[in-house]
Amino acid sequence: MSYVSNPLEQFEIVPIFGSSMNLFGMYIPFNNSALMTLIATSASLVMLALILFEGRGSLVPNRWQTFFESVYEFISTMVLDNIGTKGYGFFPFIFVLFLFVLQGNLIGMIPFGFTSTSHLIVTLFLTMTIYIGCVILLFYNHGYHGMSLFLPQGAPLPLVPVLVLIELLSHVMRLVSLSVRLFANMMAGHILLKVLLGFAWTMMMAGGFLFVLHLLPLAVVYALLFLETAVAIIQAYVFVALTCIYLNEALNLH
Repeated sequence: MSYVSNPLEQFEIVPIFGSSMNLFGMYIPFNNSALMTLIATSASLVMLALILFEGRGSLVPNRWQTFFESVYEFISTMVLDNIGTKGYGFFPFIFVLFLFVLQGNLIGMIPFGFTSTSHLIVTLFLTMTIYIGCVILLFYNHGYHGMSLFLPQGAPLPLVPVLVLIELLSHVMRLVSLSVRLFANMMAGHILLKVLLGFAWTMMMAGGFLFVLHLLPLAVVYALLFLETAVAIIQAYVFVALTCIYLNEALNLH
C-alpha cells in the first residue's frame, strides 16, 4: 500500500474510463470500486479453473483443489449446523457470498488495491439483497403465520402493540448491523495502517535520530498487517454466519 498524505484518500472513488460509460442511453460510471468488485467476482472462476486444469487426470488433489475442498467443507458444515438439511439448497449462494466478501476484503491488502467492502453502499446493497430474500422466503414458506416471528409467544395482550413494534424494529435493524459491521471493521483497520505508515514516513524523512525511531511504528504496521488479514477473514465468516442464521429463521420460523 502506497503512502498517502490523507488516510481517507485510499477510499476515494476514482473513475477509470473517463467519467462514465454510455450503455443503452444510460451513463454508468466504471471506477476503481467497480473494477475491484469485478476482480473479486472473477477470482473464484480463476481459482476453479486452476483446479480443473492442474488436477485433471490426477488422483492426488493439487494444492488449489485441497484449498477449495477445505473451504467447501467449512461452508458446508456451517450451513448444516445453522440451517440444517432443509436449507442446504442455499449452499451455492452461501459459498459464493463467502468467497466474494473474503476476496473483496483481501484485495485491499494488496499494494495499490482498493477495498470495495470498506464502502457502506457495497455492504448495504449485499445486506439488503439478503434481507429482502429472507423476508420473501419467510412469507412464501409460512404465509401469514410468518408474522408470529414479530410476536413473542405468551405475550400479554396489552403489550402486543409495543412488543410487535420492538421486534419489527430489531428485525429491520439487521440491515444496519450486518452492513455497518463489515464496512466499519474494514475501514477502521485500513485507516489505522495508513496513519501509522504516514507517521513512520514522516519520521524517516526527518532524518537523524528519528530515522532510526521510524522502525518502531513500521514494526507495528507489519504486525497489524497480519491482524488486519485475520480481521478480513473473520469478517467474511461473520457476514456469512449471520446470513445462515437469518435464512434459518426464515425457513424454520424460530
